Amino acid sequence: MNNESMMCDLETGVCGVSEEETMQKINLNHVEKKITLYYATDPICSHCWALEPVLQRFVDEYGHYFTMQIKMGGLLANWNGFSDGANGIQKPSDVAGHWKEVGEHSRMPIDGSLWHGNPILSSYPPSRVFKVIQSTHPGKEHEFLRRAREAVFAFNRNIGEDDVLTDIVNQLGLNGKEVVEAAAQQSAQELLEEDFERVASLAVRGFPSIIIVNEENEGMKIVGARSLETYVQALQQVLGVDLQPKQITPLEQKINEGHLLFSKEIEVMYDIEKSDVASYVTSELAENTYRMGHILNEMYIEHI
Repeated sequence: MNNESMMCDLETGVCGVSEEETMQKINLNHVEKKITLYYATDPICSHCWALEPVLQRFVDEYGHYFTMQIKMGGLLANWNGFSDGANGIQKPSDVAGHWKEVGEHSRMPIDGSLWHGNPILSSYPPSRVFKVIQSTHPGKEHEFLRRAREAVFAFNRNIGEDDVLTDIVNQLGLNGKEVVEAAAQQSAQELLEEDFERVASLAVRGFPSIIIVNEENEGMKIVGARSLETYVQALQQVLGVDLQPKQITPLEQKINEGHLLFSKEIEVMYDIEKSDVASYVTSELAENTYRMGHILNEMYIEHI
């Protein structure tokens, strides 16, 4: 104790330095509630791609309140008997128009023309690669999923093909050939089936679905790509306390994560208008540390 703690004030009746109020409410319970956020998704889910800007912002600001678990949902096993009447999808070429509509509405670029000439036959191959990476290189699976989505949505690459998947995994600094071969084994399919079972137990019927639950498995389910406020309100309701957001990760640090950053993502993350993105990027990043490009009429930046 220092000397000041020995000073006693006759007026306040306090020994020690005290500028506090006479009476105040405190909480000495440091046991934090354990919250789990399940993200039920699929590598070729277009609305999941549309959700990226909001989800990134939500995790960046409020990720300290929960543990996030990404679960594969199995959107497309194959085209035999597949039917999505709600979206008018009966065959691969029907997907192209749907994807284009989602891309234009969300401003997360989607090409989609591969559905006419080189359609994805199943979303299971990239889902199994995700599970293999998750089990052998925990943490890297998030980067794989992001890069796989960039490849299929923005750059029109068929992520159902082994050579494309191998290339994406190689970009992570892993052995793409080994990972893709492992993903073809029955053990990888079993890992995927475990995700399917968990997603079913969460009563998920559409993607994206985000389920936020406490230790008693009580919580909130949000279906579809929603606003940031929707997820914040759901988390607050599950926790039952006022949330304190963390400071947003600076753009200079964000771009070092390795993936592209599209204009829409920068707008949502930093609360700026589309017209201000270019000047914001110039003010935040040092020259010759990034490259700016355009795809499908949308600007993006990447680290160099």
